[in-house]
Amino acid sequence: MSPAQTRAVDALGPAFVLPFSVGAPLAAEDIFGRSAPLIVEIGFGMGEATAAIAQVLADKNFIGIEVHTPGVGALLKLIGENDIHNLRIIQHDAVEVLTQMIADDSVAGLHIFFPDPWPKKRHHKRRLIQPALVTLLVQKLAVGGYIHLATDWQDYAQQMLEVLGNETMLRNSAATGEGYAPRPHYRGSSSFERKGLAKGHGVWDLVFTKA
Repeated sequence: MSPAQTRAVDALGPAFVLPFSVGAPLAAEDIFGRSAPLIVEIGFGMGEATAAIAQVLADKNFIGIEVHTPGVGALLKLIGENDIHNLRIIQHDAVEVLTQMIADDSVAGLHIFFPDPWPKKRHHKRRLIQPALVTLLVQKLAVGGYIHLATDWQDYAQQMLEVLGNETMLRNSAATGEGYAPRPHYRGSSSFERKGLAKGHGVWDLVFTKA
C-alpha cells in the first residue's frame, strides 16, 4: 500500500466500499440512489480501466470486486480524483459475492478483464473461466445481459471461447470471424494492456449475451 492508497482507503472506504454480507441480495437502487443497469466487474486489479469505464458509461451503476487491498486503495484514489459516484467496491471472494449478494437475473453486464492466465498447462485448472463459474454468471445475468471477457493470452482466449460457447443460454455477439468481438468502445486500454501490446502480445475480447 502506498501512502496515497492508504489515505484513499481511510477517507473514501466508508462511503464506497460495501461490506460483504449474507442473507439477502444488495439493493442497488438504495446504494446508488437511483435505478440504473448494474454492471459487475470481477478482479479489477488496480482499477484504472474500471474507473475509466464508469465515467464513459455514467448512466450505469458499477460494482467492482477485488480481494487485494492495494488495488482497492488505487481505485478509491481514482474515484476521489475523478469524482466518480456510480461505482462501489466489494473486497471479497467473487464467487461468494455473486452467490450471496447479487440477485439472480439482475445484472446487465459482467466484466472480467485480463484474469490470471496461469500459462503452464498443469495450472490451467486454476484459471477463473471454467464452466461452473460461467453457469453462476449466467444465473445472475438478466435476459439480454452480457458477459465481456478480455485476455492477452491466445490459448486462454480459445478456452474462454469454448467454455462460453458450450453454455446453452449464451449467444456470441461476434457473428463472423473466429468468434472474437471488436473491442467495445467503453473498454479503453489500461497501462497493463499497453505494456503487453508493446511486447507484441495480442488482445482478444469476447462478448456473449444471455438469451
